[in-house]
Formats: sequence, C-alpha cells, structure tokens
Amino acid sequence: MRDSLTGARVKPSPSVLLFGATGTAGQGVYRALHRAGYQVTCVLRKGQTPPGPAQILHADITQPMPHILGQFDAIISCVASRSGSRKDAWAIDHAAQLNILELAQRLDVKQFILLSAICVQNPKLPFQFAKLAFEKALIESGLTYCIVRPTAFFKSLSGQIPRLRAGKAFLVFGNGELTACKPISDDDLGNFMVGCITDPARYNKILPIGGPGPAITPRDQAQALFALLERPVKLRRVPVALLRLICAGLRLAGVVFPAAQRKADLAKSVCIMQRNPCWSGTAQSAAIRRSTRPQAEQNICLITMRTSCALATRSLGEITQSFKRPHGQLRIASTKIQAPQPNKQYPHQNAAAMG
Repeated sequence: MRDSLTGARVKPSPSVLLFGATGTAGQGVYRALHRAGYQVTCVLRKGQTPPGPAQILHADITQPMPHILGQFDAIISCVASRSGSRKDAWAIDHAAQLNILELAQRLDVKQFILLSAICVQNPKLPFQFAKLAFEKALIESGLTYCIVRPTAFFKSLSGQIPRLRAGKAFLVFGNGELTACKPISDDDLGNFMVGCITDPARYNKILPIGGPGPAITPRDQAQALFALLERPVKLRRVPVALLRLICAGLRLAGVVFPAAQRKADLAKSVCIMQRNPCWSGTAQSAAIRRSTRPQAEQNICLITMRTSCALATRSLGEITQSFKRPHGQLRIASTKIQAPQPNKQYPHQNAAAMG
C-alpha cells in the first residue's frame, strides 16, 4: 500500500474482526478500536447496525460461518448469553464461541481476545461452566489469546434510579451491607481489551480487571442517590430467606414448565451470591462479597439478575455524568484475584491466570 501523494509505502492499519459489537462491552471495544485507528469489521445478525462506521458482515454465530472470508490480525469476541440460563449459556457462551474459534483457525488469525467474566474463577452456575469450557478450548487452540475477566459495568448498575425519581424506596437484600462492588467503565474495559492487541505482556494470560476506587455497598449507593435527589434515605429490605424460598419454588415449577426453569436459574444466581464469592458473565449487576477475613473486599462476587434491584453502584460523582464517559484509570485486579484457589475441574485456570 502506497501513499497517494508521496508514493511511499504505508503500512496498513491492523484489521480486527469484532463479535458482539452491539452490547455494552462491545460498543466500548468498538470505540477504542476506532480511536486507535484499527480497521474494524463487525459481525452482526441481520437487522443489527454497528455502533459507528465499520465494515459489516452478517452471520448467525450459532452456526458455522464458512461465508466469512478475509485477512484479520485479531478477533475480539464480546459475545455473551443474555439470560445466563443453562440452554442459552451453552448455546452462546460455549457453542457459538467455538464457531468463532473455528473461524479464527480457518482464516489463520493469529490472536483471539475473549471477553469472559471474573465469576468463572469460582463456578456455580451454568453460564460460568460454559465460559470456562470455552476458555479451555481457546487456551488449547494454539492461538495467541488474551482472556479478559472484568467485574460489572457502571452502565448496568443504575437500575433503581427511575424508582427513586418516582418517590419509591431503594431495594436492598438483608441490611444493604452484605455486598459491595468496584465496577468498571465500558470505555475503560474497551481500552484495556484493545491494548491487548499490541502488549506482549498480556499474551496467553487470563486477565481479571476491575474499576478504580473503593468498594461501595448497596446502602452506600442509596445514600449517594438520595443525596443527589435531596431526599431522606428510604430503604426497603428484601429478606434473603425470601429469595431462597422463591428459588426453591421456581425449581419445583421448572420440572413441569421450561419457562419456570429459566427463572429458577436466574433466582439461583441471586441465592448463590448471598452465600459464595462469584461473578456473573452477563454483567447485569455485581457485588463483591464481604467477609471477616483479611482483605475481604478482594473476594469478588458478581451475579446475574434481571430484576429491578441492582445490587451495585456508582460513586456520587459518576452518577451525575454520562454513562459513556471513561471513569478514571483502569487497574489490574489484585494478586489474590489473579491467583485463585486451584480449580480441579478446569485446571487451565491455575497456570494460565499468571501466564
């Protein structure tokens, strides 16, 4: 390729094939790629539009994609199941990702950057096991990989703002201090993932990441929101025992009704969050479980929930700003997170987490 004015050879911009560009994380990655000058090709379902200027390829990622051809320097996959249910998780977080991996191998793409989730280091739910199974396949593929495991996104943690504006109480589980979180901006995450393309120090590693600042409890979130509204704090407590009862009821109903089984999977996410450290792959909401152990805020717990009670927060200053604004400098998660307890079922985590 030559410059049209000088005739000198010009190295073309690296080309990236992006999957999941319409989601929260995917849009952040797209913006980062665009800022960095990469040639971006988005793979979308028919009817979807990219976040901005880009080459477009249409495909159903749940099926093989032999029609996709071309030369790409890297593939970035921000694909994730929407519900986290068992069927959805294995269809998207595992099978569809395998189709993308097969495409990368067929096109001789050298690098694969995967958006995963920090919760998989302590798997309890179907989508976590599905994600781990694909991580293992990616690591064994021979491609240069970067597996990025973020906490929750700021944008996904504002579900209760409309409630409070309507004069309703802020919903909390228990006393509102069972959990705390350190969410990350979608633009910060996008910058980090795009940085993986050119940073050899991140190659062939699992990279847990979280946002800056102290962990904040749901009660802290309520106080910040009500202060902005200039209203007294009003909480409505949801007993944890009630969640467990609902979970048990949905499990029984799920034996007969498939729809109830899907809801049972979601309810199980909530119940598990109250008992075990885990982070969710769909990033609907998040919490870092506290305990009496030293450095307890480093025990990450992220859950999947599609309810009006978002168990995570933004700092007071961030609540008043645009969701799209970067939220400070991004930090690699602590050593404790990077070196979790050995996982017997998915031993690839034990070595790959630290490279």
